[in-house]
Amino acid sequence: MVPSVGNEPSNLILEMLPADCRASLCARMETILLPTETVLYRPGESPEYAHFMTSGLTSIAVLMVDGRGPEVGMIGREGVVEGYHLLGPARVPSTGVVRIKGTALRIRFAELQKELDSNQPLRRYILESVQIRGLVGSQVAACNRLHGVEERLARRLLTIEDRIGQPEFYLTHESLSDMIGAQRTTVSLIAEGFQSRGLIEYSRGHIRILNRKGLESVVCECYAIIQKLMLNFGQGAELRGPIPLGVRTNRKASFG
Repeated sequence: MVPSVGNEPSNLILEMLPADCRASLCARMETILLPTETVLYRPGESPEYAHFMTSGLTSIAVLMVDGRGPEVGMIGREGVVEGYHLLGPARVPSTGVVRIKGTALRIRFAELQKELDSNQPLRRYILESVQIRGLVGSQVAACNRLHGVEERLARRLLTIEDRIGQPEFYLTHESLSDMIGAQRTTVSLIAEGFQSRGLIEYSRGHIRILNRKGLESVVCECYAIIQKLMLNFGQGAELRGPIPLGVRTNRKASFG
């Protein structure tokens, strides 16, 4: 699971920075609330801000011409949503949408780009985070092609709990079907089966994992591979403590 410090919201990349680098960067950030379905960036556009998630979950989806938008990645407290944009000038064809409401520390994207030129620890951890995101995406692509919907749904539920650090969250069947690349009716049937077996509790989008061990007995080997990648991110780095209290706050993000 992604760590947090005490009861403070946290982001793993920021936690791993040396104290002076972290304080300098956080002084230029603001805390924002991210309601469900908030769009953080759109396909082909240069983002105005970079978002370091501190709670909740953002889905990275690719929109097709027929309106479908399958998920190709998700970002929680371990990463920065606009990580791919920081790698170079290529236009990013995906969109970033908040799937589970939460919070983030945001900074103007252009300012973060300049910071990467001089802040070696920040550059290192962001690059490592983006590399892991790509590796996880490859594993998920293979999983969606080779494994059954029941295994994939169990993997996704466990991964969500790991990313947000709690067993309760809100997700519709439609959102879950986008996440695992399956028909909504199929997801509904399997979710009902999980509930009847006492693995989860589900009611009108509210999901609570009741038996994690039971889900782990259902899931395919892809979950262990993904979990290991996430746990190894920044292994051995000393956590630097909670985010400085001086960070500016904004009650709600505003996006066009």
